[in-house]
This record gives sequence, C-alpha cells and structure tokens, in this order.
Amino acid sequence: MTAVDLTPGTEIPGRTPPHPDMAWVPGGTFRMGSDRHYPEEAPVHRVTVDGFWIDATPVTNRQFRAFVQATGHVTVAETKPNPKDYPGALPHMLRAGSLVFSPPDHPVSLQDWSQWWAFVFGATWRRPSGPGSSIKGLDDHPVVHVAYPDAEAYARWAGKELPTEAEWEYAARGGLDGAEFAWGDELMPGGRPMANIWQGAFPFRNTREDGYEHTSPVKTYPPNGHGLYDMIGNVWEWTSDFYAARHSADAAKPCCVPLNPRGAREEQSYDPCQPEIHIPRRVLKGGSHLCAPSYCRRYRPAARHPEPVDTSTSHVGFRCIFRDAST
Repeated sequence: MTAVDLTPGTEIPGRTPPHPDMAWVPGGTFRMGSDRHYPEEAPVHRVTVDGFWIDATPVTNRQFRAFVQATGHVTVAETKPNPKDYPGALPHMLRAGSLVFSPPDHPVSLQDWSQWWAFVFGATWRRPSGPGSSIKGLDDHPVVHVAYPDAEAYARWAGKELPTEAEWEYAARGGLDGAEFAWGDELMPGGRPMANIWQGAFPFRNTREDGYEHTSPVKTYPPNGHGLYDMIGNVWEWTSDFYAARHSADAAKPCCVPLNPRGAREEQSYDPCQPEIHIPRRVLKGGSHLCAPSYCRRYRPAARHPEPVDTSTSHVGFRCIFRDAST
C-alpha cells in the first residue's frame, strides 16, 4: 500500500466532510497487529475495513468544553462511585476522582505502577492535576480524564461514533502497511521527534527532547499519510472494541478476511486478575506522552492496551469517526 496524503479540508471528488476537521480514510485490506513486540498484539492477521471519516486530531479541551456547556454532561471522574460496583473497596476511596501521573524523583521498580500513578480526589478534565489545577491555556491540548462513557456521550452529541480497533489502526498506519510507526520504520528520522513520547529514564526523568513533559497541542507534530495528527503519542485513545488478550488468527483463505471486525465479546474483556469485578475493558490505541523506549514501547499503530470503561487518567483521550453509508 502507498501512503495517501489527504489533509483535513482537502477536496475529494464526490465527498464532502460531514463535520469540520475530519479526514477521509479510503477502505482497504491491511495487516493488523504485530508479531515482534507485546504478546497481545499477535498474531498479525489481514483485516478489511470500509472507508470512513475520522477526526484529524484527538478531541481537545475546547471541543469537550462546548459539549459540556451544551449538554450539562457530568463525567465519570466527577461522579461518586457506586459501592455495589466495587466489592471490597475501601470506603474512603469511594470518592470522585481520577488517576494522575505523579512521577517520583528517583528510580523505582518498573513492575509497580503505583510508584507513578495516584488516584487524586477532584481530578477531572477541568482540573487535570487535581484541585487547584486548571486547563487555562490548554484549549488546543487533548482532553484527558475522560472514561469510555464520556467519550461515547461526546461522540453521540457530535453526530459521530468511536472507531473500532481495526478502523483506528488502519487510519493510524496512514497507508504504510506493515511499517513500525505511523511515519515509517525509524522512531526519530534524522533525529526529528515525530510524536510526543517520553525521553529519558522513566518514570523519574523526562529530558523533553520533543519539547513537552505532559500533553502537547494537537498538530504539533507532522500528520501521517491520511492527514491525521497525534495518532501516536500525546494521549492514548479509546476505541469501541472490547479487549481480548490476543488477536484472532489469520484467515485461512483470502475470501475469508474479516470485514469491519468488531472485537471480542464483553464477557471476554473482564480482568481475570479481578474475577469478582465485572467491569468491561475496551481497547486503547496509540500510546501517550508517557510511553518510553525503556519501559512502554507502545508508540506504534499495532500497540494496544486494555482499559476498564469506568477508568479515566491524565493520559487518555479519544477521537471520533463518521461512517459513510455510501461506501
């Protein structure tokens, strides 16, 4: 496959963007997943998707504010948890809040994520670091601290949908089928940062070679071959697929390549490490500004991660798609 250079707003014969700042991704067949990295990305298998429109950038704080002002939406992070959903939870922890990256100032075990994540009461999309913080000056940064129901509610209000994992990965590849990254096979071609990821020793020292310690404004880095920004790094992005620990095997015959696959069943997505809690997990894609070569090499289109639908963090956002019924 060859890359297609289509920036948002480009005139496409016979096609008009259904919403501003969306790019057209023509349908096709590609190799989804990877056999070279984490086990959940395997096996590589062929998938076909129909064409669709997709937001050129993750949803920003400015866009999410307009949604909240229009609808009065209250996010999951702003809502007190129901004790029935969390058997065994400590009562004092059942308060509204969200997970915030809180880096230590020294090396720690990379096997213990609690060394750099803290559940902060009062952390929301408006207060990304907790009480006293704000998003002033961050209108063009991706909105964070949005759980899956929040992303779904925004998409519905905007007249859009959330992408499937296959749609998201196909769009992220930008026409470069099989390439390691969304821009090719070299992480920093010519020493140029292509995405907002972590540089330095994770989680205590970020050298900020890409210019940012936290999120960056959308469109800071070059778009991929479909004219899409921040498909890699900056923030993880929600997809509509339930998570399964591995991909399905490749189709035995070319005629049987899955068309527009929709992922696992809900019951398959439950966390086996918490059998008493039946909270579905959806697939996150794209990595974030916290992905580091020394720890989390998930700044690739094939990378994927499970996230409980009720969980929001300071490095997870989303973007939307519009499926063209005429395709």
